[in-house]
Amino acid sequence: MPALLALADGTLWPGTSFGAVGDRTGEVVFNTSLTGYQEILTDPSYHGQIVVMSQPHIGNYGVTADDDESAQCWVAGFVVRAASPIASNWRATQTLDAYLAERGVVGLSEVDTRALIRHIRTVGAQNAALSSRDPDPQRLIALARAAPDMTGLDLARAVTCAEPYRWAAPAPAADAPPPRYHVVAYDYGLKRNILRQLVAHDCRITVVPAQATAAEVLALQPDGVFLSNGPGDPAAVTYAIATLRDLLGRVPVFGICLGHQLLGLALGARTYKLKFGHRGGNQPVMHLPTGRVEISSHNHGFAVDADSLPNGVEVTHLNLNDQCVEGLRAPNLRAFSVQYHPEAAPGPHDSLYLFDDFLTLMQAGH
Repeated sequence: MPALLALADGTLWPGTSFGAVGDRTGEVVFNTSLTGYQEILTDPSYHGQIVVMSQPHIGNYGVTADDDESAQCWVAGFVVRAASPIASNWRATQTLDAYLAERGVVGLSEVDTRALIRHIRTVGAQNAALSSRDPDPQRLIALARAAPDMTGLDLARAVTCAEPYRWAAPAPAADAPPPRYHVVAYDYGLKRNILRQLVAHDCRITVVPAQATAAEVLALQPDGVFLSNGPGDPAAVTYAIATLRDLLGRVPVFGICLGHQLLGLALGARTYKLKFGHRGGNQPVMHLPTGRVEISSHNHGFAVDADSLPNGVEVTHLNLNDQCVEGLRAPNLRAFSVQYHPEAAPGPHDSLYLFDDFLTLMQAGH
């Protein structure tokens, strides 16, 4: 069935539909990961975005529930060069096509994704409309231009949990000691592998909604507070910024992705929108204290402005492609963060030491 992606600048990208049938709008972005498409589809940080994969052949190993990073698919649409009609892996329970159709995600294949990504890199991320129902060009261009701009959007509110809950970790061995640390994790769009890594680092976890107040969190008597990844413009999540200002200095804080940006804003810095963002599992980042270069997993369209950081806040990581801030710390407030995803899913695990750094901060309070 013919389908069409129309960008707000009027460019048209025809292809063949797979997955669900319908119309979708969102910001069109690209991801350079070679594998991990299921983790990308179920990452809440992609809420409101149409994702284009640079890897040309997608879907060959199928999907399995074990690889979901949340309870649903969050992408607004999914664009690939070639979608595999079969799943060639013993773990697979579905093809990608069936998985997307079941979850209401409109897919587009047989697209020149190399040319499309080059266009996004040249012009910048922008709104787009995707249809497998009625690929009328003028109708879709109008839909794309009418879609809300990502700047100014608070999407954390749309993806967060409704109520606090205890993360149900796998049952420990009968003789295992109880976890040493209690971490309260803010859900701005939380991925499951972050929770798995915290459990692996001797933590029990209470997950709270994005709107939870400092008083509510402190009443849980945490050893540390974790700030999760998530979608949208960090400057629009004003309630979270105000809450973090009330928490800083009272409990150790560790942030990832949107959590990193919110921490930067709470410390007094500014954020800005990148031209086309960083998304993929192969982004080079330098850890400045050691000079070590880490190949890291990214998904962000906003960044912290290094020139706006106040005294007492240190930049710890830099992106080697464009020198944007990838990590910061405020030692006097026992707070630090990274822009990328040290827990991977998908991506390399070069940076699991950051969870150890969080433990070190929490140990000081014991």
